[in-house]
Amino acid sequence: MSFGFFGIQFGWTLQMANTSAIYEYLGANPEQIPILWLAAPVSGLIAQPIIGYMSDRTWTKLGRRRPYFLFGAILSSIALILMPNSSSLWMAAGALWILDTSVNISMEPFRALVSDLVPPEQRTLGFGMQAFFIGLGAVIASVCPWMLNHWFNFNQITTPAGEIPITVKVSYYIGAAVFLGTVLWTVLTTKEYPPEDLEALKNRQDNTGGVTGVIKGIFQKILTMPEVMKQLAWVQFFTWFGIFCVFLYFPPAVGHEIFGATKETSSLYSEGIEWAGICIALYNIVCFIYSLFLARIAAATSRKATHSFSLFCGGVGLISLLLVDNQYLLLLPMACFGLAWASSLTMPYSMLSDVLPMKDTGIYMGIFNAFIVIPQILAALGLGWVMEHLLDNNRIFALAVGGASMVIASLLVQWVKDVAKEKQSVGKTPKPRLATESPEKAS
Repeated sequence: MSFGFFGIQFGWTLQMANTSAIYEYLGANPEQIPILWLAAPVSGLIAQPIIGYMSDRTWTKLGRRRPYFLFGAILSSIALILMPNSSSLWMAAGALWILDTSVNISMEPFRALVSDLVPPEQRTLGFGMQAFFIGLGAVIASVCPWMLNHWFNFNQITTPAGEIPITVKVSYYIGAAVFLGTVLWTVLTTKEYPPEDLEALKNRQDNTGGVTGVIKGIFQKILTMPEVMKQLAWVQFFTWFGIFCVFLYFPPAVGHEIFGATKETSSLYSEGIEWAGICIALYNIVCFIYSLFLARIAAATSRKATHSFSLFCGGVGLISLLLVDNQYLLLLPMACFGLAWASSLTMPYSMLSDVLPMKDTGIYMGIFNAFIVIPQILAALGLGWVMEHLLDNNRIFALAVGGASMVIASLLVQWVKDVAKEKQSVGKTPKPRLATESPEKAS
């Protein structure tokens, strides 16, 4: 059921590793980069709660979540082909809007699927398996341009100055095929089970109330969020502000600040972007290896301790980039970031899933995504000014600010109530919830 995440992350990593470079190839300045990324968080803020709300009220021959996987994958594959063929900044920004909206349509139901099908005592392992495929997909995607150059001799194909390199274009085409193929595999091989009261689900589906009903339903759920979800919101906010700084500035930082490129048209810049891809691959290798052990580490300690430690390592790793002046020294900080990346894809969802009513898992997972994208929106709107006026357009400084934010997140984890751990401490084992139960009754 998690294999489709391999393709989703393959496409998303191509975007993460190359979008800022594509913008700079098309003439963007460092202070323009955040606002050009605005599509990513805004599309997530809008799409995921709506898709979550709708999928909670859906039942078809393909099940509840799988129709959304498939539709999102088709749109994402089209957008992955369009993105590297952009001839202007605003064309690239428009392609990013399409791509991010489509990815969110596919991604949100995948989170809910684990809560739907996996028993409570195995959910940390379930989300850890998603993190495994996320890491594996990201590793291959991030080194794809490098492999095309060094293994398949694409470096012999000359790209005109100022144009997006052929290796980036071909990587996106490969990503389109992988995205659609892996999601299709999950759709065809994973069986979803109808709720016990299918008639009640059909009534909910019939009484959605159109656009007004969807908006009203989403706001009702926002007002009734479980306490654990509110506590995790602060952790997510500071975590994802830090992660977004990496998305925005890590590849250009390597090209300019580490490799010393002064122009995007220079060979040094291309080499730096390729090396950034190697670093991204490294932290995703750490991610998918670490994710295999996360469930055991959490069982031996606690989910809170595991997540706090992992975030702290990632934050310190980003701050330590201030001391790096060599491409090979980048590897250790990015390995530390890989620990935080794996945990952020696993632990918050594992802790949250224990307190969500199964009939509303999709909408709550969609709302939870807001705490990921709101800090990204704030960064997109304000970080450009900070870069220009306070950080002297130094991309490494922006990464260090992100690291400090992740350290704050690691401290805030201590205030989160881990329901499953508390049950274990009093000798109770979490039991599966019926789709009609509320979190309080299930507890």
